[in-house]
Amino acid sequence: MGLFRALASLLVLHLLQGSNASLVQLKDNVYEDVIIAIDPDVPEDGKIIEQIKDMVTAASTYLFEATEKRFFFKTVSILIPKTWKENPHYKKPKHENYKHADVIVAPPTLPGLDELYTKQFTDCGEKAEYIHFTPNFVLGKKQNEYGPSGRLFVHEWAHLRWGVFDEYNNDQPYYVSSSKKIEATRCCIGISGTNSIYTCQGGSCITRRCRIDPTTKLYEKGCQFFPNKVQTEKASIMFMQSIDSVVKFCNETTHNQEAPTLQNLKCNFRSTWEVIRESEDFKSTTPMMTPPPLPTFSLLKISERTVCLVLDKSENMKDFNRLHRMNQAAKTLLLQTIENGSWVGIVEYDSTAHIKSKLVQIISYNERRKLIESLPSEASGGISICSGVESALQVIRETHHQTEGSEIILVTSGEDIRASSCMERVKQSGAIIHSIAVGPSADTIISEMSSITGGNNYYVSDQAYKNSLIDVFSPSGLGNTDLSQMSFQLESKRLNLTKDPWMNGTVIIDSTVGKDTIFLITWDKQPPSISFWDPSGKLVGGLAEDTASRIAYLSIPGTAQVGTWTYSLQAKENPETLTITVTSRAANSSVPPITVSAKMNKDTNSFPSPMIVYAEVRQGYVPILGVSVTAVIESSSRNADVLELLDNGAGADSYKNDGIYSRYFTTYKKNGIYRLKVQAYGGRNTAMRSLRYPVNTAKHVSGRIVDGKIEANTLKPKIDEDTQPILESFSRMVSGGVFVISQVPPLPVTDLYPPNQIRDLDATLHGDEVCLTWTAPGDDFDIGKVQQYTVRISRSILDLRDHFEDALQINTTNLLPNEANSKQTFTFKLEAISEVNTTHLFIAIQSADKNNLTSKVSNIAQVALFTPLGDPSPHESHQHPAANIPTLVLFVVGSGSIVCLILSATIYILKKKKNASRLRTGF
Repeated sequence: MGLFRALASLLVLHLLQGSNASLVQLKDNVYEDVIIAIDPDVPEDGKIIEQIKDMVTAASTYLFEATEKRFFFKTVSILIPKTWKENPHYKKPKHENYKHADVIVAPPTLPGLDELYTKQFTDCGEKAEYIHFTPNFVLGKKQNEYGPSGRLFVHEWAHLRWGVFDEYNNDQPYYVSSSKKIEATRCCIGISGTNSIYTCQGGSCITRRCRIDPTTKLYEKGCQFFPNKVQTEKASIMFMQSIDSVVKFCNETTHNQEAPTLQNLKCNFRSTWEVIRESEDFKSTTPMMTPPPLPTFSLLKISERTVCLVLDKSENMKDFNRLHRMNQAAKTLLLQTIENGSWVGIVEYDSTAHIKSKLVQIISYNERRKLIESLPSEASGGISICSGVESALQVIRETHHQTEGSEIILVTSGEDIRASSCMERVKQSGAIIHSIAVGPSADTIISEMSSITGGNNYYVSDQAYKNSLIDVFSPSGLGNTDLSQMSFQLESKRLNLTKDPWMNGTVIIDSTVGKDTIFLITWDKQPPSISFWDPSGKLVGGLAEDTASRIAYLSIPGTAQVGTWTYSLQAKENPETLTITVTSRAANSSVPPITVSAKMNKDTNSFPSPMIVYAEVRQGYVPILGVSVTAVIESSSRNADVLELLDNGAGADSYKNDGIYSRYFTTYKKNGIYRLKVQAYGGRNTAMRSLRYPVNTAKHVSGRIVDGKIEANTLKPKIDEDTQPILESFSRMVSGGVFVISQVPPLPVTDLYPPNQIRDLDATLHGDEVCLTWTAPGDDFDIGKVQQYTVRISRSILDLRDHFEDALQINTTNLLPNEANSKQTFTFKLEAISEVNTTHLFIAIQSADKNNLTSKVSNIAQVALFTPLGDPSPHESHQHPAANIPTLVLFVVGSGSIVCLILSATIYILKKKKNASRLRTGF
């Protein structure tokens, strides 16, 4: 166990090498190793590279001034697609890859819609995934709509690096302010402009003032805020950085806490500069006294992948069937994972190394078969890790004359006292070592090799699931593979058969995949009886069997038939363990395949801090909604937890219907390494392509006011429908990698987890009754049922946020909690509230579980107790109700409303203080 702990601790240090985490480093005010990747689907255009350089250079200066002379960009790598022509200025990437890209320049999510956004689905203050720019934007064709590219880059960088949010809200573009006016949702309020309806048809454009919608009491749909071109306000970059005067982030002084901005919703009404100041970046730097130097750029062109397997065949590999487990995993890699066009070699080693296959470029199945024949057949001898690694470097040099950027997959099961002797030579080679330690005696030196070369590091115990080694081999790589060449797992199933010898099932092959489809079966004791039927019911032959490695596979020539394939396996031994994995590639390079990616929110964690599982389902960059997504989390002791992931905008899920499915994970049983796998199933007509603009889309400016008139830009295309049904079923399996948990106490433990925060509190008006709706939290975050709710109101948004316990409490006696993730409703009357000097009421909710653990206070709903005033107009007048009949206008930052059941409720003041006048609400 001592060596296992050492391996686990090294894994803790190096897990990020294999994750999707950014490689950016902040050193002395300088951001280094920024990666900007040009998507393979972007047509070759050298201007894109030059414009990227100009964008980053301008952004560096703007960022430096906006952050009070703290941050700027120094080194930037531009990844160039493999399909672009060679250029003497292009070099080969080392660790840089699409998986770690900070910015992706790619075609629009939907054709014709040049939306620019940051993929951001974590909490306030946490780093986001990546920035998506389109070629048209980078080339300067969208500058009128979004402003200079360098300024927008800083706007998006603030999302990416510091976890701040937009200070506008495309779903709630207007709100009612305390000054009784309808205001555009923005920060800062000092940015002036006009609210107008602007429409164009047949070359003729019409401008008119916005009318008030009698239902919402806000401006009608289609009303837009057109800023004045000439402004004096300096903030805020997270609202409209395209305004010339805007050079700062909103701070405590300039922040608009009334507006339903995403920043207010996600960051508890804190300004963007407050959040930035609390970041590790800010805390680790001080302002500079001198101006920053210009950024430097590296041009790196993707090339065919080069991989050499370095496989241990020493005496240690005889134990626990390690040799045949390793060969099964290697065969899976060679048959299913390595893409066509890759160069692959094989080296085996014991006390000396033996080159089994020089580099071979995979063009067809024939090359794969010959490589499989080169795998080790017998285990014996001592162990010399350096001999294996240095032979692999020799194999790579003989073909490519250089080793930089090549990959070595190194497997070892024993300890080698001489392994450190080649560490410096390995580092100087520029090759990347992916290390796989098998069993408790594996040398920890291979983890250090992975660390210094930027590779992945894995540990596989002898007691782990039989297919764990296969899972480790499968995702090995740098992530620079085109989607059209990637292998996608459609099925991965394992059964321990005792009484019933049959393992039956189906596999769905949808129209986006089907090329190079392989069914792969493994067993422990005897080859099972195996049968396959295609969707038409025809029995399929051609099964290849390798009894020595206890593996069989069926390769479907050409493109597999779309539909449901059926398999039937019958074990010949009792007990027996059978596994089946099915993989396939994209059927058509011009049609993006449906993909699933999965990850945990952290690579390492300590009990009792919760983890969050994330899975993203999309086609190209289009989110797929309505998918059944299940996560399986396996511990090293073979325990497995199953979680249904949700895209409901509640609990762990930040945004509803964004194609990212999430769930809390808290059921740790022991310390150690956990492995994540995710299965996604989309039913015909139930899974939907999202046609909406992405969350966090950059602010599109339709025009500006110049000399009292609208100087129009290209109008943003209208989207008539939100979704488009997928007309066929599909399924995907994906590995989400591994993570490490520590400090787990002996079981059982007391209840440590409160209900999750309610983040979608919404409100509608029914006569004189306020109907609240939200998604029910659970006893433990998003699992189970809470015991009770507390609803409070206040006249001050900050008092309700900071002193929730002192606010007026609503009688919730008749409010019965529902199961987690179901819709919850509650209605109360405002008859006991005096409207004297009251413009707004603010509403929030808190839940408690059976052990009286309470959630965080929810998002805050607002109720306006007056009729709002629109912009004055010489041509239009607004009719207002009589002064003695108040109009209630409700708006919240949250999801849409639903029909409510009317419950009888009264308002009372919670008498927790001796003197009611001390209540902070002022009532």
